[in-house]
Amino acid sequence: MKPAPFVHHAPRTVDETVAVLAEVGHDGKVLAGGQSLIPVLNMRLASPGHLVDINGVTGLDAVHVTDAWVRVGALVRHAGLERDDEAGAGLPLLRQAVRNVAHPAIRNRGTTVGSIAHADPAGEMPSVLVLTGGVVEAVGPGGRREIDAADFFEGPLETTLRYDELVEAVRFGRFAPGTRSAFLESARRHGDYALAGVAVAVEVGDNGEVRSARASFVSVTPVPTVLDLTPAFTGRDAVAPVPADVVELVRAHVEPEGDIHASADYRRMLVAELTLRALAAVTTDRDEEGAA
Repeated sequence: MKPAPFVHHAPRTVDETVAVLAEVGHDGKVLAGGQSLIPVLNMRLASPGHLVDINGVTGLDAVHVTDAWVRVGALVRHAGLERDDEAGAGLPLLRQAVRNVAHPAIRNRGTTVGSIAHADPAGEMPSVLVLTGGVVEAVGPGGRREIDAADFFEGPLETTLRYDELVEAVRFGRFAPGTRSAFLESARRHGDYALAGVAVAVEVGDNGEVRSARASFVSVTPVPTVLDLTPAFTGRDAVAPVPADVVELVRAHVEPEGDIHASADYRRMLVAELTLRALAAVTTDRDEEGAA
């Protein structure tokens, strides 16, 4: 199938983009990488009358790393973020997660910000944004505003972004020194949507004690949320076995749905096992893929 007819707009600045979005109203969609939007259009699951193509907008393709944040512009491709050594060193979880995004051809075109704005529960990057306490930078006719990641996602494919706003960038918060992270997911084939996935961050003190442990999930919650696992590690150090009650905490937290690929019960079991493996990788220095 082919998409329904639409008008193509090619603004050159952020201000022009916002003006076009305000003019076309609810009938407009922003086009960046297009790796999520174009299939939706081709299947006619959405039929906007206007596509606002931001690929010609300057200044949106940069990654900036500070002591507090890794800021990713709206036109930064997944592959570019994956190859960015400064971002990888400042927040290893970014590289751990982005390596699981679809296939190389899609990562070469798709954008990290676009994946977050799409708000697909099966997307990897929304879970990373919430786990890092990230921020969405939006700009609209009323000016710029910042939206905490915890307040950005409203439901599957739904956000608090206004129809006339553009996500200019997202900022991923950097973890405290001593934090170890991992990202694991399971899919029927590598690059397919995950049946379940998990990102974990464990802060370890100078004496080896676990100060905090948190997790966020892929494909098993309607919106990305953070589960505090710290109580399960109370009185334990980083080389102790992962507490067994982590399984029950994860099972109680997630809300998986069954489909033709896996039942809800299977996804619940799978994500609990992935969480155990990810935590074991970061707390026992196991050489598990996706851990650092």
